[in-house]
Amino acid sequence: VVGEKICRIAETALERNVPLVMISGSGGGARMDEGMLSLMQMAKTSAALSRLHDAGVIYISVLTHPTMGGAMASFAALGDFILAAPGALVGFAGPYVVKQTIHGELPKGFQRSEFLMKKGFVDIIVNRSDMKNVISKLLCYCDNGEN
Repeated sequence: VVGEKICRIAETALERNVPLVMISGSGGGARMDEGMLSLMQMAKTSAALSRLHDAGVIYISVLTHPTMGGAMASFAALGDFILAAPGALVGFAGPYVVKQTIHGELPKGFQRSEFLMKKGFVDIIVNRSDMKNVISKLLCYCDNGEN
């Protein structure tokens, strides 16, 4: 259901030619009772956001703590601008799973927003109290750049 709602809001933003701002916060994990339908939503939401991108409609993705699993592997990772809350845990699999998979130690701060900003994945780290102002400035900048 969430994937369908995301697709519909992306389609509405495209029809109206207005920016889309999405705030993600998901512990991750496709619900096992939804099975394949849940997994298919990752591709469906990604395709809907790709259509926005192709049309030049701005999409701002805001990552809160935690943003994990299928959300991070699809719509949360596709923003033209990716903002993150300070210290937010962001990734596909959690640090414990990654550590067990690679049989080794992880870098300090692995999968935290600050680490991901240093690696170029996150554009801006924003405190919640500043979020409205930062998003407003980004939207004004984008609007001024197109006119």
